[in-house]
Amino acid sequence: MTVFKRYLQTTLVLIGILFGMVSCKTEKSNTMETNDSVKDTLSITILQTADIHGQLDTHPELFWENEKVVFKNRGGLANIKTLFDQERVKNPNRTIIVDGGDLIQGSGYTALSEGKVMPDIIKNMGYDVIIPGNWEVVYGKDIMMDVMKGYDTQVIVQNMYHDDNEEPLFPASWIKEIEGIRLGFIGVNDPDVPIRQNPIFSKGIGFSGLDENLKKMVDDFKVKKNIDVLFLVTHLGIFKQVELANNSIAEHADYILGNDTHERVREPIQGKYAKVTEPGAFGSFVGKLTLNFVDGVLVDDDYELIDVDPKVFSADEKIQALVDKAKAPYKANLETIVGYTNTPIYRYLTVENPMDNMITDAARWKTGADIAISNGFRFGNPIVPQNGKPAPITRANLWNLLPVNEKVKTGKATGKQIKDWLEKEMHNAFSQNPTERFGGWLVRFSGMKVNFNSQNEKRKRIHSITVNGEPMQDDQYYTISACVRPGDPIDNLCRMPNVKDVEVKDYTIHDVVEEYLKENSPVSPTLEGRAYCEYLGEYSFSTVPKTDYKFQ
Repeated sequence: MTVFKRYLQTTLVLIGILFGMVSCKTEKSNTMETNDSVKDTLSITILQTADIHGQLDTHPELFWENEKVVFKNRGGLANIKTLFDQERVKNPNRTIIVDGGDLIQGSGYTALSEGKVMPDIIKNMGYDVIIPGNWEVVYGKDIMMDVMKGYDTQVIVQNMYHDDNEEPLFPASWIKEIEGIRLGFIGVNDPDVPIRQNPIFSKGIGFSGLDENLKKMVDDFKVKKNIDVLFLVTHLGIFKQVELANNSIAEHADYILGNDTHERVREPIQGKYAKVTEPGAFGSFVGKLTLNFVDGVLVDDDYELIDVDPKVFSADEKIQALVDKAKAPYKANLETIVGYTNTPIYRYLTVENPMDNMITDAARWKTGADIAISNGFRFGNPIVPQNGKPAPITRANLWNLLPVNEKVKTGKATGKQIKDWLEKEMHNAFSQNPTERFGGWLVRFSGMKVNFNSQNEKRKRIHSITVNGEPMQDDQYYTISACVRPGDPIDNLCRMPNVKDVEVKDYTIHDVVEEYLKENSPVSPTLEGRAYCEYLGEYSFSTVPKTDYKFQ
């Protein structure tokens, strides 16, 4: 349905309601008027979680309030289940629950079990439909398929297939009919998964893009399946999701239930064709979309991003028991304290974060490299000191900070190589063209300081770079450290090609951080201006070009 046709149809329905109300006032009591309104109106609730990243329990969450960082406890799968149950009671048989992917990676419990802690929990949560995210491939294709089939829940994705026979991994779509209203859901994962993640993770899986084939599928699905409201459940990131909402691919879509970039959309972003949501991450929030129908016609909607506050939503006993059972084989190891911090450790800023300052300092301390690099991850729950005492850092925390534990890799690159690489990484994070963003934030580093302008054109963002206090020289070689990305060429470091004298160490990045914490605890990582852009400022949270979205 075009926007104009929907507007016209909605207007006619509302005019009819208005005349009906006038008639009621002259012929019926107020009670009758209220009963008629209820009879003619149907509300359907869509609940959405996203990017839970293996977080099983309530945890500290960062908020930006009154121009400062504050921390509050949020999340927990058992608490989410209580929220789900309460919402279903409010709107029985008219509530649909969706998860947008990245369930099985991001915590020590999911990493050490290769996702196997999740199926028994998820199949008891009450989800109706789930899509894979970009990190679902982390343990390989076979494990991903086994885990997701273990959910006993409908899994959909339109653009993932077995690359040997091009058969789809899962059905592309799902339909739910509620009192004559047909709701259609199509799943879409990020086609750049083999580039964003270590290439070996997605071996055996093919991906198709956002192209004419997807448009035809969306158009045919809407018309041939007689869909009243069409949802694209996408794991593309907020930038590409907003772009998709303005693309003719989404001409027959009504809503894009977005995921991937952990953004907290509190008011749906209106595109030319569809509205976009994204409900935060780590199970800290649940998106609630209420659709209001009159005589089978969608007349309006309401949206709320609900905090999963454990003081409001107590833990469901059955789910908590399943969580405790799943954690038991790994708990002693993961809850071992490996260090302490005097200052909050977090990772929510687009440029520099205390969490990565600590990690890259540890890597440079261990390797002796001029520059240590950390990826632009968006996940990692805060570690927050309480009552003036240092906060313990456990192995579970370490897995939250570094969910892929690979060996450390070192090599040498010229100043020009490093600058060219960093310009490319900046474009991936800050491009004004949403389709050219990769989903992560800027890479982080120790030993190097960079001044740049995120708003400049491609390859023209960097103003200056210093290494160990001296201006970087184009023809000088610098030693760098990063982590192995399985599947990359040996001479690649963190997507930087043609690195010389590469050496893979016999220790992992977790080994390095544990050793560093043992020698240096309590640590006190802070923001130091290692990378600074005046336009973004010190506390730079995500922005979405051409929208008024603000992270909070």
